[in-house]
Amino acid sequence: MTGPLKGVRVLDLTRVLAGPWATQALADMGADVIKVERPLCGDDTRGFPPSVSSSENNSNNSIYFLSTNRGKRSITINLAEPEGQELVRELAEKSDILVENYKAGSLAKLGLDYSDLSPRNPRLLYCSIKGFGQSGPNRERPGYDLVVQAMSGLMSITGEPSGPPIRSGMAVADLLTAVYAACAILGALHERERSGLGQYIELALFDVQIATLANQAADFLATGTVPTRHGNAHPNIVPYQDFETRNGRMIVAVANDSQFARFVEVLGMTHLANDPSFQVNAQRVRNRKGLLPLISARLLQKDTSEWLTAFDNNGVPAGPINTMDAVFSDPRGDAQRLIVEFPGDHGPVRLIGSPIHFSRTPLSYEVPPPDLGAHTENILSEILGRSRKDFETLRRNGVV
Repeated sequence: MTGPLKGVRVLDLTRVLAGPWATQALADMGADVIKVERPLCGDDTRGFPPSVSSSENNSNNSIYFLSTNRGKRSITINLAEPEGQELVRELAEKSDILVENYKAGSLAKLGLDYSDLSPRNPRLLYCSIKGFGQSGPNRERPGYDLVVQAMSGLMSITGEPSGPPIRSGMAVADLLTAVYAACAILGALHERERSGLGQYIELALFDVQIATLANQAADFLATGTVPTRHGNAHPNIVPYQDFETRNGRMIVAVANDSQFARFVEVLGMTHLANDPSFQVNAQRVRNRKGLLPLISARLLQKDTSEWLTAFDNNGVPAGPINTMDAVFSDPRGDAQRLIVEFPGDHGPVRLIGSPIHFSRTPLSYEVPPPDLGAHTENILSEILGRSRKDFETLRRNGVV
């Protein structure tokens, strides 16, 4: 490992997406991430179809699991067994960071919450990810991304004005929470250099989704006006949406007045840049119903590729609405540079790597996503000093 977190050990007690995505980010940066999984079944996502392999050893390696768990080592521990709980305590003593996303109160019942582990390792950074936090009326509610998107208000502003509320195409509450979690952990790790002490970090998917409503939430707090759905259009910027062309659809993202002047010049409608109703963005927002039909009619007169070439040549932000195959076949290779490969039973497994690029401590992808429990014996020996005989006894007793 060559990344900036080389030498940092993370004990990963997370499942599904938000937690594993956060710990994968730490693994990408060089941390030694030990993923604790249930014996036999492991992380829930190991069973999500499709799977890249049907071999006996990799039958639980779904694409979903592989996409969120590279760079980690897997140890299987039965947390229902007292001996299993003690193994986690011992691993926490020798770790810098613990990340968990169990249901609120679950680990406390097992003697594995922050108040239990901190006395044994005062330097431990303990990050809890929940759906709705550790307290409050919704603390027991399962933290699923779709529920959070609905309850946070995100779905109410997503979709066409005349259509139903729509979820985001990706699990944005989970993924944004993961990014915030990794950010918080790095902040706490930096602070520990000064204080020498660990601390407890709490994140809730609901809190993160509310926080990332950004200007939409701020608009409501400032005006009291409830935001509505605008489809692909922007509530505060015009023109900033999709438009139909002669042979398809494309996106135009004109974010300021100088771009608007160049945009209408390409359209052959320069008079619009001098029209008081459209000259500045605030007026364009107020008068969008008058402006958009004029733009739409003009864009219908040429193919998407013709418009995009002209916009690119004149510094007008615009782009095609790509399907996934188009994204990864783009000859410019913008997406290709993010692809990483790991060996698999039936050929290389291709995954998406990190978008972070360091100049001195580059990320490396030396450790593939682990088979279930593949590193159990090694971790017990390397970190806890357990013998082969100890391992066999633990396995025979259903602890690992």
